[in-house]
Amino acid sequence: MSDALSLTPEFTDLAGAPSGARGAESPLSKASKGQRGVIVRVGGETGRSESIDPEELERRLLEMGFVEGAAFEVLHEGLFGRDPIAVRIDDMRVALRRREAAAVTVQFEEI
Repeated sequence: MSDALSLTPEFTDLAGAPSGARGAESPLSKASKGQRGVIVRVGGETGRSESIDPEELERRLLEMGFVEGAAFEVLHEGLFGRDPIAVRIDDMRVALRRREAAAVTVQFEEI
C-alpha cells in the first residue's frame, strides 16, 4: 500500500512520543483491551514465517476494513495467550489472531 495517505493532524506530528502515548506507532498485535487509535499502515509481513502469502494476508485485512486512517478499539482478548482479539474498526467488529494483527501498524491514543 502507498504511504502517501495523510492522516488527521492530531496523529501526524507526534512521531517522537514515548511508547503508549498518543502517536506511538506499534503493531496492532501489541494492543491491550481498551486501547484505541488509528491505523497507519497495512502490510502482509508479520515478522514470522507464515503459511499464507503476505500479499494474500494484506488483501484479506483490507477487505475486512483494516485500511489506513480507520479508527480502531480493542474490545476483547481471548482467555489463553490473549488470543484472538476482537477489534472495532469504525462501526464494524472483527476478530483476528495476533499473528495476523502484527501486519497492521497503528498509532495509539492516550488512555
